[in-house]
Amino acid sequence: MNYIKNIFGAAPWRATPVLKMERSDLAERWARITICGIIIIMNKVKWIIFIIVVLGIFGVLILTNNRDGDDFKGDATKIINEGPIKDRVYGSADQKVILIEYGDFQCPACGKLYPAVKEIKDTYKDKLTFIFRNLPLTNIHPNALAAATAAEAAGQQGKFFEMHDQLYENQQAWQSAGVNERSGFFEQYASSVGLNLDQFKKDLTNSDISDKIKRDRAMAKTFNANSTPTFILNGQVLPETASVNPEELKKAVIKALEDAGYNLEEPKT
Repeated sequence: MNYIKNIFGAAPWRATPVLKMERSDLAERWARITICGIIIIMNKVKWIIFIIVVLGIFGVLILTNNRDGDDFKGDATKIINEGPIKDRVYGSADQKVILIEYGDFQCPACGKLYPAVKEIKDTYKDKLTFIFRNLPLTNIHPNALAAATAAEAAGQQGKFFEMHDQLYENQQAWQSAGVNERSGFFEQYASSVGLNLDQFKKDLTNSDISDKIKRDRAMAKTFNANSTPTFILNGQVLPETASVNPEELKKAVIKALEDAGYNLEEPKT
């Protein structure tokens, strides 16, 4: 209020009695009081606008934080067959031993571990149920969501894991590409695995696919999975060492298969 005192005096309302004031003095004093009131009102308006802006920002943050939808209510340790798009499953459907990977197609660690994961799921495909779920870390991997969408679009034509392999095997080529360039790469991979290209492009905007990816992300929350790759073996989150060490992952899978009653022979090299 000091600036008001400087402009209007210490107490503009403690004026000389009106009857003793000239009209010009009275008008000037009322003008000062009016201006003072306007300044106070403007300051209040600024605070109201500021509060509205802050609340708006918090609202956006809350919506962004919840972009993956509601928490998943089913059993995320099993194959999910509900919804327009089911889980992407490779190998045995028996579900005696289930290995789930939460992966990001642009993630360097996922790409590095990909050959080992492929070997495991191919070697034990008659015994092991392998499920891949999308967990694109879009805050650090700007092309991850587009790649997940491309894989799911291929899945609509029964070629999910074929596209999955193409994306990981060619990760270095597309990971830093711009929007138009990455689309060209994805269409090239789609053609190489035998997809109907027109249908593939159409499916890229299919809301069922975006819902599937949201569901995958929601299921990841049930395991507190927030990094990739994260592996779930028979409902238990594997240690981080299994996400970076192929031998640790392979040992864990072999032990689970043996515990399930499978008599395994070491694959010939």
